[in-house]
Amino acid sequence: METLERVVNFLNNLVWNTPEMLPLMVVALLGFGIFITIRMGFIQLRKFGHGVKVVMGHYDNPDDTGDVNHFQALSTALSATVGIGNIAGVAIAIHYGGPGALFWMWVTAFFGMAIKYSECLLAIKYRIKNADGSVSGGPMYYIERGLGPNWKWLAITFSALAVICSFFTGNAIQANTVADVMENSFIFTIPTYVTGLITATLVGFVIIGGIKRIGYVTARLTPLMAILYVLGALIILLLNYDQVIPSFVTIFTYAFNPVAGAFGVGSGLFITTMVWGVKRGLFSNEAGQGSAPIAHGAAKTEEPVREGAVALLEPFIDTILVCTMTGLVIISTGVWDTKHPTDVNLNSPDMGYEVVEVAESPSILQVEGGIVQNGTLLRNDFSIDTLYVDQAQTEFFSGTIDMSTYTAFRSDTGESSGTVYGNAIYNGATLTSQAFEVGLSPLMPGGKYIVTICVLLFAISTSIAWSYYGDRSIQYLLGDKSIIYYKGVYILLHFVGAITALSTIWAIGDIALGLMTFPNLIALFALSGVVYATSKEYFKRMEETDYDE
Repeated sequence: METLERVVNFLNNLVWNTPEMLPLMVVALLGFGIFITIRMGFIQLRKFGHGVKVVMGHYDNPDDTGDVNHFQALSTALSATVGIGNIAGVAIAIHYGGPGALFWMWVTAFFGMAIKYSECLLAIKYRIKNADGSVSGGPMYYIERGLGPNWKWLAITFSALAVICSFFTGNAIQANTVADVMENSFIFTIPTYVTGLITATLVGFVIIGGIKRIGYVTARLTPLMAILYVLGALIILLLNYDQVIPSFVTIFTYAFNPVAGAFGVGSGLFITTMVWGVKRGLFSNEAGQGSAPIAHGAAKTEEPVREGAVALLEPFIDTILVCTMTGLVIISTGVWDTKHPTDVNLNSPDMGYEVVEVAESPSILQVEGGIVQNGTLLRNDFSIDTLYVDQAQTEFFSGTIDMSTYTAFRSDTGESSGTVYGNAIYNGATLTSQAFEVGLSPLMPGGKYIVTICVLLFAISTSIAWSYYGDRSIQYLLGDKSIIYYKGVYILLHFVGAITALSTIWAIGDIALGLMTFPNLIALFALSGVVYATSKEYFKRMEETDYDE
């Protein structure tokens, strides 16, 4: 496991932190976003209204080529984006990059709107019709058909990376977040493997039915979960209205002049803050990554521009609206840089430890009066300073903790347990849950359960949508017969993700997410002229037919 973590950390740094002063990934994403925004005349602002009209069904034609209508295509793509990235991703960005990371998520989203427009326009323009009457679109098709057969190697590279990314970013991370929240949200502990088995079964049931069942389910799940989550966040912001403006001030201040927070939250480094904002922004809205065009490629339309206009709404809804609400809730409630009372499940994959003086064994921690004497007990790489034997924290723990067996032995009574109690820094969805708990406490107890329900719905819908992305990618690589085997591996890795450490599974997902972005960006740069010409022809034609934006 240690070897795996070293390899994962090396690759993660290579993809996201090379060169260290200004990572290539940040330059490539923001660079293309700025370029296409200027070339298309800020189309994300000019044609925003047209996108809304298309989604509302003004141009729907059931006889058009495709598998799902505009709203279902948008719902499928949004169900893959509005989800864990909005709940856990924002919390992780604030945890490692400080509140200023949210500003860089906004920047990524604004330019991401133009990127989404471009890639989803191309997905419709270069999609293919399958033998069974269904359609397949996405970067692998506009790379091969748009750039020519000499670039097929790049299309194959993208597809292979998309399959890997679907296993981790769109699947294992979702399962991991659900398991983390379910383990920490209730009075009793729900083992991660139990959560993994349940969610893997639910996901498997839907994805076996293909894109039409996926579109049907996501079109119903996405609005429901978005309304529930946004309503809870709005209530908290209304209750803390006097902290909203100061929170915005903190975000803008820390974006350019970050300060390391308490207990190691935020690094205090500008580049770190920006990278975490861009990284989590990309994870949240997937602009430039190449995944959303696969969903939009199935839309019922003969007009590529219309689906591009629909797609540009996604980063706005996902990041500028929903992620902002999450960030403001976390910052305005003040939970982001404080430690919180928590159950410490010693067998959790997020637990770790350091021993500085070996006593009986290199895995045994000696504890007196709640304080570890010969090392540190860690959760998500941050220390748990004082340990207790009870949830109310009325009695200090004294004895030994054997991390090889994940058992705590009390010296006064001789009792053993797999759980102790202490104060820990929260991260991921657990941090957002705490923000909802604190924020809604003036009205009602149990605010964290809103996040628990939303995480469950978000994670399942995201896993469902991402299975289609991998499905189309493996079909491109190996043909129709490979799809059933892909789905079996997908369901298995969903379970594996639930029982793996949070930091490891997110890092693997980030690596795959970054690597599949590069082939897509190369194609988008090369085909930007096609995007411009197709858009110009469409809007000119619409004006000649008394088109009203």
